[in-house]
Amino acid sequence: MILDMFSLKGKVAVVTGARTGLGQGMAVGLAEAGADMVIINHSPMPETEKMINDLGRKCLPIEAELSDISVIPEIIGKTLKEFGRIDILVNNAGIIRRAPSLEFSEKDWDEVMDLNLKSVFFLSQAAAKEMVKQGGGKIINIASMLSFQGGILVPSYAASKGGVASLTKTMANEWAKYNINVNAIAPGYMVTNNTEAIRKNEERYKSISERIPAGRWGLPEDLKGAVVFLASSASDYVTGHILCVDGGWLAR
Repeated sequence: MILDMFSLKGKVAVVTGARTGLGQGMAVGLAEAGADMVIINHSPMPETEKMINDLGRKCLPIEAELSDISVIPEIIGKTLKEFGRIDILVNNAGIIRRAPSLEFSEKDWDEVMDLNLKSVFFLSQAAAKEMVKQGGGKIINIASMLSFQGGILVPSYAASKGGVASLTKTMANEWAKYNINVNAIAPGYMVTNNTEAIRKNEERYKSISERIPAGRWGLPEDLKGAVVFLASSASDYVTGHILCVDGGWLAR
């Protein structure tokens, strides 16, 4: 039956940046579909862990600063020790820095690129090595509307998310022969910590909201269906794709 193809029972999923917002929503969605979870963040995630445990799924929380890629071997090691495999990786962790491009600092550039792009590649590489041994897996990166558009006041973020989109396609091309699907989700304007500054700007919030055909900003739960689809066997012939979950933003 088709719905069975969306089941993640017996699978192990790793989600980065899972303390709140989109990461938390996707981690819970994967657990609802049956996956046991490894959740990663630079600070404790008790709420996310409880939500997953309440669903009857196992949950391994790992505190790690992903902007330093030296933590990756430990993350992989702990996951394998606890569950013995890695079936799904969701690269969600990310930050944003806002300033005019004429004034943007090297520090803000490097911090964003290290977490949003560099860690995505090297964590994917480490997970993919295990997936090759297992006979396959699913990697899901979190892109952005700024993978397609330039935006304003966020040069490093836009560059990093453009890079995520291209990196997704590169990894998909190379790893398809190993039965590893690599795709990305590009959220539109979502209610998260990263967009708090924009939402507090009444004029900017109004102008953005008026352009969204769906008539509202997205919520973390709006990504559940997309992430479960891309993590499940229902998407076995989908790779190198950027799935926009944007309320119609790009269509306008």
